[in-house]
Amino acid sequence: MSSIRPNSNIVTKPFPIRGDRTNFVNCPHVIAMVGLPARGKTYIAKKLTRYLNWIGIKTKVFNVGEYRRQATEAYKNHDFFRPDNKEAMAIRNKCAIDALNDMCKWLDEGGEVAVYDATNTTYERRVLIHNIVCNCFGLKLFFVESICDDPEIIEANIIEVKVHSPDYQNCNKDEALQDFVKRIEHYQMSYQTLNEEKENYSFMKIYNAGEKVIVHRHEGHIQSRVVYYLMNIHITPRSIYLTRHGESLLNVQGRIGGDSDLSDRGWEYSRILAKFIEEQKIPNLHVWTSQMKRTLQTAKGIIAPHECWKALNEIDAGICEEMTYEEIFEKYPEDFAARDQNKFHYRYPRGESYEDLVARLEPVIMELERQHNVLIVGHQAVLRCLLAYYLDKKSDELPYLKVPLHTVIKLTPVAYGCEKEEFKLPVDAVDTHRDRPENCEIERSREDALITVPLHF
Repeated sequence: MSSIRPNSNIVTKPFPIRGDRTNFVNCPHVIAMVGLPARGKTYIAKKLTRYLNWIGIKTKVFNVGEYRRQATEAYKNHDFFRPDNKEAMAIRNKCAIDALNDMCKWLDEGGEVAVYDATNTTYERRVLIHNIVCNCFGLKLFFVESICDDPEIIEANIIEVKVHSPDYQNCNKDEALQDFVKRIEHYQMSYQTLNEEKENYSFMKIYNAGEKVIVHRHEGHIQSRVVYYLMNIHITPRSIYLTRHGESLLNVQGRIGGDSDLSDRGWEYSRILAKFIEEQKIPNLHVWTSQMKRTLQTAKGIIAPHECWKALNEIDAGICEEMTYEEIFEKYPEDFAARDQNKFHYRYPRGESYEDLVARLEPVIMELERQHNVLIVGHQAVLRCLLAYYLDKKSDELPYLKVPLHTVIKLTPVAYGCEKEEFKLPVDAVDTHRDRPENCEIERSREDALITVPLHF
């Protein structure tokens, strides 16, 4: 059993010792957040989790606040967070231990990275986390502290929490704001920032939403990915706009890929899109396109700086480029079935898979996180990958996300996720979405194989 001897006011459970796994190449990791409320910890935790899952690293957030909300309703008053409230402190400590226990068990059962989302603002709490995570379970631990002394950022975060936090659902918003400010003051009374002289842990400090970053003793591939990603994100308000190119000549024929021009309706969409974007009056907007003619033609009339990305080119269909689904089924029935059976991992012969496309788009995501307002004029498969990142969709859902032609999708990152709005512009277009058919066997009939293929001319 564990030899942990935390302070007597910490409620503990026995933890089985798993042995020393800290030198394993693929050792599971715990990313433990640190910081006062309204410093963007949950925002960072959720974004980091989405990113790691998106690139194929099995990751999950364990939010101590959720355990607290299940344990009691006393948290609805700021007095619950007073450091001298012993009864409340016992509940909060037990919730922290329960979350740690569940987190380590999840990692022991096959998880790769767990994000421990809590304030963790004292030396004592971080010693407890280190003992449980490293000594008992033999996992790797990396602290991420979000520090902010910019009044404008703090005020924006407080307002964001007031609107979106589960702690203040169905509450008077002005009263919630006052209560939350007092809660922060209680935490400030005992807050101890990470200190490399007193705490020889691996950690990262992020100041004022990325204005400055300090990294201490980060180790291995996972922590390097975490550091690189978190160095690029910011929490200032902005929106990402996504739209496919206008309808193309190959879209009308039901053919995939290629590099065709726009159809007449596609050109009309180009004009309507430029007018729509102008009416939105989006400050500091940048427009990104692929290198393919149909996106360049679609974005042509938009007045804003343009940038052309090869990484935004449509998925390479290899030997199936410019073929219809019917032609692919007739010529390559085994490939047609294999793609239906596992569309995310299936790679077109001499082409790409959705998994390949995600890897290709990682630099785009990194740059998006550094930007303010961006409009991407892209392609169906590419925008599916980007939507999966922002909306936290699993790999088996990703290839079937609906991204219709002649539609603008607005994504606005918020503290607890990402808000999505759709604007269908008034220009008709063919439907190019194909759902996964129920029968994906190679022996299926032609009718069963093509039942979800959209109509085309």
